[in-house]
Amino acid sequence: MTEPVLFSPFRMRGLELPNRIVVSPMGQYSATPEGFATDWHLMHLGHLAVSGAGLVITEATAVEPAGRVSSACLGIWSDDHIAPLRAALAFCRRHGGASMGMQLAHAGRKGSVSVPWEKQVALDATNGGWQLKSASPIAYPGRPVPHALSVDELAEIRDAFAAAARRAAALDFDLLEIHNAHGYLLHSFLTPLANARTDAYGGALEGRMRFPLEVFDAVRAAWPADRPLGVRITSTDWADGGWTIEESVVFAQQLKARGCDYVCASSGGSTPEQKIPIGPGYQVPLAERIRTEAGIATIAVGLITEPGQAEDIVSGGKADLVALGRGMLYNPRWAWHAAEALGANVYFPHPYERCHPSLRGSDFLKPFRDAKPAS
Repeated sequence: MTEPVLFSPFRMRGLELPNRIVVSPMGQYSATPEGFATDWHLMHLGHLAVSGAGLVITEATAVEPAGRVSSACLGIWSDDHIAPLRAALAFCRRHGGASMGMQLAHAGRKGSVSVPWEKQVALDATNGGWQLKSASPIAYPGRPVPHALSVDELAEIRDAFAAAARRAAALDFDLLEIHNAHGYLLHSFLTPLANARTDAYGGALEGRMRFPLEVFDAVRAAWPADRPLGVRITSTDWADGGWTIEESVVFAQQLKARGCDYVCASSGGSTPEQKIPIGPGYQVPLAERIRTEAGIATIAVGLITEPGQAEDIVSGGKADLVALGRGMLYNPRWAWHAAEALGANVYFPHPYERCHPSLRGSDFLKPFRDAKPAS
């Protein structure tokens, strides 16, 4: 029987993923007020590392304090953030079978809010909030007007991304991703819905791409050459006058020319007025178009829930990898179940081997697969 493409290896630079399943970055809002990882992160990343997925990416990790979404978001803006994360990663490497990636982020004009279970209420200096930053003084609806960043301030944030990449390298992450989506800072430069600048960082597409590309160049220079660097983008704002899929193709071409290894094709997040055609795999055509027209590897994400659906995406050349977020939280053993459904082998940690369906019945001690635990 031919091995499903979903469970075939995929190589980027010096990294070979054991399969095409990615665990998306998912905000946990469980860090200390200083942005340090906690026991929650050890549990969260640890159980996903043993899930059978080929790659697990951390939640959006802020490159400066004002880059957080909330005061409970993870940070990597100082060397002090390294040690708490190292403990969680040590568990993942000792017991897991997944490669580990970090996503670097800056929330921009969508930051300084309470955690989701407290309704993400906008905060100000009187209740623990901070000044928002963006391309232009255009507020995300319901949030304060952000400070428009000067050219000197842009350089400081660019350098903060590069410094964060060096810390990620010190932690020995296998892969790095830049969050350039969902209306956060870097995407706020791309979309006309948030960028009304008249200097070199606004106006036509070339100007609006300038700062995100400068950040990419700085991170690529700071990140080891043999390790993959990808970018998550909003492929379209799904709104009149917003960022479009055609512009995303051009942006992806520019990223590829600068050494980008993949694009994760998400969408939306810039405006509440977005009209998203929600449905199974609704963003897959975006990933396929970017992959075809920009000639770059893509990750498809968004309501990918069934093993056959995921296999069709990668085997049909619609994307190179598939990412699951909330679906993995709801069913952390999705990859195991997908392997069973598709007739493939997948990683199991030794203590859980006995739960594999092939060990039910009289031959429950018989080895069932070739995958070996990480050393």
